[in-house]
Parts: sequence; C-alpha cells; structure tokens
Amino acid sequence: MSANTKPINILAIESSCDDTAAAVLQNGKVLSNCVSTQKVHQQYGGVVPELASRAHQQHIVPVVSVALKEAGIELKDLSAVAFTKGPGLIGSLMVGSSFAKSLAYSLGIPLIGIHHMEAHVLAHFIPEPKPEFPFLCLTVSGGHTQIVKMTNYFEFEILGKTIDDAAGEAFDKAAKLLGLPYPGGPLIDSNAKNGKLIFKFPLPQIAGLDFSFSGIKTAILYFLQKELKNNPHFIEENLADLCASVQDVIIKHLIKKIELAAKQTGISQIALAGGVSANSGLRQAIIEKGNEHHWTTFIPPFEYCTDNAAMIGIAAWYKFQQGEFESLDIAPSARLH
Repeated sequence: MSANTKPINILAIESSCDDTAAAVLQNGKVLSNCVSTQKVHQQYGGVVPELASRAHQQHIVPVVSVALKEAGIELKDLSAVAFTKGPGLIGSLMVGSSFAKSLAYSLGIPLIGIHHMEAHVLAHFIPEPKPEFPFLCLTVSGGHTQIVKMTNYFEFEILGKTIDDAAGEAFDKAAKLLGLPYPGGPLIDSNAKNGKLIFKFPLPQIAGLDFSFSGIKTAILYFLQKELKNNPHFIEENLADLCASVQDVIIKHLIKKIELAAKQTGISQIALAGGVSANSGLRQAIIEKGNEHHWTTFIPPFEYCTDNAAMIGIAAWYKFQQGEFESLDIAPSARLH
C-alpha cells in the first residue's frame, strides 16, 4: 500500500448472545477488540434473551466508544461498519444490527453483514500462522458443533453437524448436573485439571461425521442419580474426577469425528474454532492428534475463541475487498410520507 492510499478502517460489532463486543481493524489488522460480558444471567443458570437485549442497549455505545478510542480512530475515519447478522438471539442481534445500520447510514459508508459461525472460522486469519486452503475446521460452541471444509474465505461445505445438542451445551448442562454455576463449561475444564479418568461414560455410536451429545447428558444424569441415592455427598467428594471424566467423553467424541473427516478428505490442515476451542483439554487433544497424524493444526488465541468483534471485523475485511455490502435503504413501508 502506497503512502498516499487511505487505510481501510472497519468498525465491527458483535451482539449475537450475551457479549457486547466492538473492534476496529485497519487493513485487516486488529487495532482494538473490546468485550463487555453480561453478568446478569448467572443467577438464572443460563442466558435470558430479554435481559440480554436490554443489556446490549446499555453497553453498545460505551463499548464502541472504547474500541474507537483504543484504536485511535474517529468516526470520520471509518470506511465501513460490520455487524453480526445471525445466527443468535433475535433481540440481541437487532440491537447490534440497528446500531450498525444507523451509524453506517449517518456516515454514508458501507454496511457489512457477517454470519457468526463463518466469523469464528475466519478468526484464524487474524494471527500468524494462517491456514491454507483447503482446510478442515472443527467449529464448537454453545449453539453449534460442525466440521467445515473451507475452500475459500466464503466457500465452505458442512461435512458434519450435531443432530441434537451442541458440545458447549453438553458441557454447560453437565456442569449444572454437577451443581456448578453458569457458565459451567469453563468450570468443568478447570476442575478436570485436578481429576482422574475414573468414571466411564458411553461414547456416542453415530455413523458418519455427525455428532450427538444428548446420550452423553442422559448417561451422566442417570449415573449421578444412582450414585446420589447411595451417597448424598458423591458429587462434592468426586467433583474433580467427575469433571475430568465428563470432559474426556465429550472431547473423545469431537476428536473421533475430526479424525474421520481428515481421513476421508485427505486434508491435513486442521483448525479449531468457537467458544469451546478455549477448552484446555480439547486444545491439547487436537495437538496430540495432530502430532500423531502429521496434521498442521491451528488453534486461535483465547481472545478469538469466545464471541468477539475482531472475528466479525476480519470477515468484513474480506467482504469489503469483494464489495459485498448490505443495503442501507429503508423499507418502503417504514418510510415517512
């Protein structure tokens, strides 16, 4: 880029669930990445959609302001505004999309809509090293579990997906059965580090590349009910070992499927993405399998695993270069006459 070329500054907004996030990228490089996590849901044991959307309304202006300040970018310097257009909680998505569209319209700059799960995969193109096409991405979050074959930035094929629950949901629901507060997935991970694989839970026997986690949750439930009848203190006396055993069966199911996908496709570039990619056990397992099978593995830094706006921004950077923008027009029925 020549010295006279104006840099491309993109403000990205992520509001698909319960994190209000904003980031600023300049020519595909992250200048700021700010996240405001909502604490209100902990007392309810899960995300309450109405409370989430209200919290987004409170947080979005301060978070965007901080992101711009940290990046040293003013509104007049922006080249485009990007936002998460789905999937996610409808009320939460509406806050982010409405803010982004209004801002882009007022500044007269392009608006870029981004698919949330595509952004998780493309987060691998923020840091170095970056995967080469084609690559397989095991995308694991609270709402999705997929094996995606990426042939270009926006050309992909879903090879396998969960037929019931997502892996992140299985972690959180298992944690709830163990009496751990929401969000329980990270607590299972931390407790598992001090535990042993004493308890055995059945590995799902589902053909092909699809996943199923409902059977794992049911097996854990029945096992705990049986043990608690004999010993009311069973969970607290065996918490670390229970967490290690629960985490082990979920990870084994994930790894088994990505191994099969790599074998079937012959692809050895293997990436991990999504909120559950922050799980230390899963990260270690995919590294070990990578060494065993001579894969080149890609694991995102922790700040790009969970929901964040930098991943929305990097996806928007590639869409900006292709000129793929959302309409800023107001629907005829909504216009004032």
